[in-house]
Amino acid sequence: MDGKGSSQLPPGFRFHPTDEELIMYYLKNQATSKPCPVSIIPEVDIYKFEPWELPEKAEFGENEWYFFSPRDRKYPNGARPNRATVSGYWKATGTDKAIYSGAKYVGVKKALVFYKGRPPKGIKTDWIMHEYRLSDSRPRPKKHNGSMRLDDWVLCRIYKKKHVGRILEEKEENLGPQIPVTNSDDGGEQHLMKFPRTFSLAHLLDMEYLGPISQLLGDNSYHSAFDFQGTISNIAGTDPSGVDKFELFQLPCQYNDSTKFQVNQNHIPNQPLFVNPVYEFQ
Repeated sequence: MDGKGSSQLPPGFRFHPTDEELIMYYLKNQATSKPCPVSIIPEVDIYKFEPWELPEKAEFGENEWYFFSPRDRKYPNGARPNRATVSGYWKATGTDKAIYSGAKYVGVKKALVFYKGRPPKGIKTDWIMHEYRLSDSRPRPKKHNGSMRLDDWVLCRIYKKKHVGRILEEKEENLGPQIPVTNSDDGGEQHLMKFPRTFSLAHLLDMEYLGPISQLLGDNSYHSAFDFQGTISNIAGTDPSGVDKFELFQLPCQYNDSTKFQVNQNHIPNQPLFVNPVYEFQ
């Protein structure tokens, strides 16, 4: 972890609290002026800064940053919070999530997205905030004359959502080595196929260029696509090139949907079988 307060955690430790832990051990202690388990969450009024300015205000963090922040009222006599910044505003999205500690309702988690500009023509950005506040059963802070304070403290988790294009680039980099594959339909032209670093047998069988293997292993009956020249040579003792002598032998055969030549093994005892799954019978 990088940050000004990272030295307060032992090397190798990371700050990844659950929603319940954020409420019970950090926000609740902050609201009641009790010390937190570790003092690495700073007090920052996040609405006075743009989201891209907040990481440098944090005590620690690489991809997400935590802050204790007050909330002000949008209107003097209202209960709606003011979520506007200088260049944009935070807009709530989705529904609030209730946080429980055991069976006890202790707080609320709200998700917000930052928009540049002013509503309703704001431009959505990739900056996300999770705002944690205590349950409404707690006593509200007293409103002083002229004060716009709504809550003394809420806990905010800020992060920037990764762009889809960037994720695809990372997946592309994680692919394994390129393997040339020849496509007979394209006149022997080679195509570079990328294999993932880890894959299953089912993944391989689904690939188009290994389709014959899938047919061979998937059929319940026994299939042997012959290497014709080698087999005829073994049976008749003739020259492998003497294909015309093939008419002298009565080999029971059949065709399947993929037009592969198949021979019943029971009619040729004690003869070796040469499996060539990609041989197409002409």
